[in-house]
Amino acid sequence: MDPWSALMVGIASIFSLLILAPLLVIFWLSFFEGSLLDPVAGYSLKNYTAVFADSFTYRILWNTAEFSLISLAVALLFGLPTAWLVERTDFPGKTILLTLMTIGLLIPGFAVAMGWLFLLHPRIGLVNQFLQDMFALQDAPLSITTVAGMGWVQGLNLTPVAFIMTASAFRAMDPKLEEAAETSGASTARMLFTVTIPLIWPGVLAAGIYIFTVGLSAFDVPAIIGWSNRIFTFSTYMYLLVSPQEGLPRYGAGATFSIVGIILAAALAWWYARVQKRSHQYEVITGKAYQPNTVKLGRRATIAWLFVGAYLVLSKLIPLAMLIWASLLKYFEMPSLEAFGRASLENYSSLPWELIIRGASNTSILMLLTPTITVLVSLVFAWVVLRSKIRCRFLFDFFAFLPHAVPNTVFAIGAVLLALFVLRGFIPLYGTLSLLLLLYIVVRLSYGTRMMNSSLIQIHRELEEAAYVSGASTRNVVQRILVPILMPPILYGWLWIALMTYRELTLAVLLSRAENMTLPVVVWSIWLNGGFSQAAALTVIMLGALTPIIALYWIVARRSGIATRAM
Repeated sequence: MDPWSALMVGIASIFSLLILAPLLVIFWLSFFEGSLLDPVAGYSLKNYTAVFADSFTYRILWNTAEFSLISLAVALLFGLPTAWLVERTDFPGKTILLTLMTIGLLIPGFAVAMGWLFLLHPRIGLVNQFLQDMFALQDAPLSITTVAGMGWVQGLNLTPVAFIMTASAFRAMDPKLEEAAETSGASTARMLFTVTIPLIWPGVLAAGIYIFTVGLSAFDVPAIIGWSNRIFTFSTYMYLLVSPQEGLPRYGAGATFSIVGIILAAALAWWYARVQKRSHQYEVITGKAYQPNTVKLGRRATIAWLFVGAYLVLSKLIPLAMLIWASLLKYFEMPSLEAFGRASLENYSSLPWELIIRGASNTSILMLLTPTITVLVSLVFAWVVLRSKIRCRFLFDFFAFLPHAVPNTVFAIGAVLLALFVLRGFIPLYGTLSLLLLLYIVVRLSYGTRMMNSSLIQIHRELEEAAYVSGASTRNVVQRILVPILMPPILYGWLWIALMTYRELTLAVLLSRAENMTLPVVVWSIWLNGGFSQAAALTVIMLGALTPIIALYWIVARRSGIATRAM
């Protein structure tokens, strides 16, 4: 290998170690007995015994499973039909719908959760206030502060994920079996449930596993809605273990509980791998040319738009309207002429601007550095896996995929333990922006490498071979051939990762301290301290600042022709 090839293999090796290090530290510290700062402490199964002997552990796991399953059901309920409407019917306004669904991924989950809390909270929710006044009820008839309520909101947030991940399966399916069913007299509904969905089952399963995994590590919705009602899931309980409101952190229990998350993720990955082995049963695309079968909706187009409109109203319009209304009031109340008279911008002017400016500065740095480094390292991984000839290069692809399979919360806990108990003596990373940056890069590598791999596969090797024959080095080939050709997906991936960094709360809340606090963590801290209206005001400001970035992202996505590769 020339020096540049060796350098890229070295970079891939270093970041592979960064991916593995948090997981190895979690495994090591889960067996640590006694105080983690005690050099003479030994190793045992005491942490496992304490965790699994506690009945509260099983309540947490049950809450998490229920929350994730409800989220999955809601996401597929709205996402799967919408993907079918866009890809297999003559649904009018497909471009508009695709735009709205993609943009929906970029709206922070905690913003939607706040809106639903203002709508259906048992005490201050507008709907409950209206029903109690209308029917003279003593207790609130509806409550969002339940596991089912959290799952509903999370499912609405993840519907665009289900839409994007299943749309490609609908698009690629050969319609000959559908045509056979239609010729046999099957209705559209029967054809959909007995032919179409069974044929795209691997795509549906992939979306389901991903959505369920997101539910395992989701923090924003369970924290905003469930925290005040003492309803904990996997991620919020992990936060409580390492950042308790009372007492000392329980790092050993946190590490042991993280092992549970890794085991659950491994079981889901194994299940999907078993289905993939039987994927030949779903092969309906052959070498013969075919045209996708387009279902004529006719009068049903109105019903389709009502269905899509109901989702958009429930998932975005109503929650964001509630958020704006709450930000204008000192105390949340029903809309009325008197309430409109009391509306003001006081919540905006009284925000802790010094803390916000610090959070905005940290967020800006992360938004600039995270996507830049992630895209470059992802390109390196893709080159090593697809172009180098070193042995066992497939392991690099496996390491890069780990953050996709393992819940992000586990990586966050691993990073905390790594910084506190392994690197503390010679690299002071705990509480710094550098630790957040490294964690963001590690977690986003799975997305970056998937995009770079799929793009690099499409470039024929003959272009690079011609350059090598002409005397070009690896550096020249990468800089003058691969990078210019890959520029559209590189720019698209950069913008997408930057937007995900802007809205990230789950990772940041576990690693943030006063010095490295980000904007979403500022929102969470204000909310946790009871400043609901101020938290709503700051969230509205964040959404306003996000608008021009989303516009730029969509322009690049449209020009790149890869708008549906968001996941």
